[in-house]
Amino acid sequence: MKTRLITLFISILFLAGTVVASYGQEGHEAEAAAQHGETEEAFNASTFIMEHIADAHEWHLWTKKNGEHVAIYLPVILYSKEKGLDMFSSKKLAHGHTHEGYKLEEGAIVAVNEEGHPVEGASILDFSITKTVVGLLFSCIVGLLLFLSLSRSYKKTGISHPRGIQSFLEPVILFVRDDIAISNIGKHKYEKYMPYLLTVFFFILLNNLMGLVPFPPPFGANVTGNIAVTLVLALFTFFITQFSGNRNYWRHIFATPGVPFWLLPVMIPVEIIGMFSKPFALMIRLFANITAGHIIVLSLVCLIFIFKSLAVAPVSILFVIFMDCLELLVAFLQAYVFTLLSALFISLAVVEEHH
Repeated sequence: MKTRLITLFISILFLAGTVVASYGQEGHEAEAAAQHGETEEAFNASTFIMEHIADAHEWHLWTKKNGEHVAIYLPVILYSKEKGLDMFSSKKLAHGHTHEGYKLEEGAIVAVNEEGHPVEGASILDFSITKTVVGLLFSCIVGLLLFLSLSRSYKKTGISHPRGIQSFLEPVILFVRDDIAISNIGKHKYEKYMPYLLTVFFFILLNNLMGLVPFPPPFGANVTGNIAVTLVLALFTFFITQFSGNRNYWRHIFATPGVPFWLLPVMIPVEIIGMFSKPFALMIRLFANITAGHIIVLSLVCLIFIFKSLAVAPVSILFVIFMDCLELLVAFLQAYVFTLLSALFISLAVVEEHH
């Protein structure tokens, strides 16, 4: 037990050190640029934070002393009616450059004219591979490998003697089954929804944990802090709930039992709004909690460069370590809460009327 605690403490220290070193290096680059007259602006903490939590078309690694940026540039895939399909490296759009009538402005690729001004009314479909997409693909591959390995282990050893990855994943799977699926949906109907609940739980958990490690790529992508990702997850829960709804579920929406007939014109819109507010709350809750955690950690790192004093560094690092511990808890907690609420909403749709 003592050895495990020491190992956990060392891992947290390493994670905190990696966070400070990775983000701090970029903060130092901004400060150094200001001192050498490359920019007249002081260190801007809000810009620094937003650049790290937002999606991007490249993975910035470090900046050399001569000012050259070292980054992993991702593919840009665009389609427009005027030009058709275009594919090129995001390096050609880095640092405000224009390429083939395209320019990167505030994280979005826009069509520009010869003077470099945005073309009004230009329609572009952006299928580019960004940091979020890479993080999504990597987490899917990791999850697939984990469960394929688990499947092979069960075929070899059976369910009576869990070993290796079995001993780690089996308690989590049983937790999702017993404490989330069965306790909410019921013993007779939970099996149908277990694949989805397990998938969404491990998907959120893996991406939450990967987002805590800022380096090297593909770690550090703020996948679950991207509202587009949480929107899609919430829509999955919404559609599964609606398509699973039985007669009793729809009757409670359009003909609520015990409600006088003259109140139905008021109650029906309220119930319909409730249908959409549930997935909306799922989307915002996951997005806000993950994003807030990243902002707090980055803000603590920024204190070193705001005060321009090494004396602040030990205090900042201690708080970062504390926040990393909380973030590990939040990573599991948010996966649990999203899965729990999804199971709860599904249970409301499939519950039978009691006489």
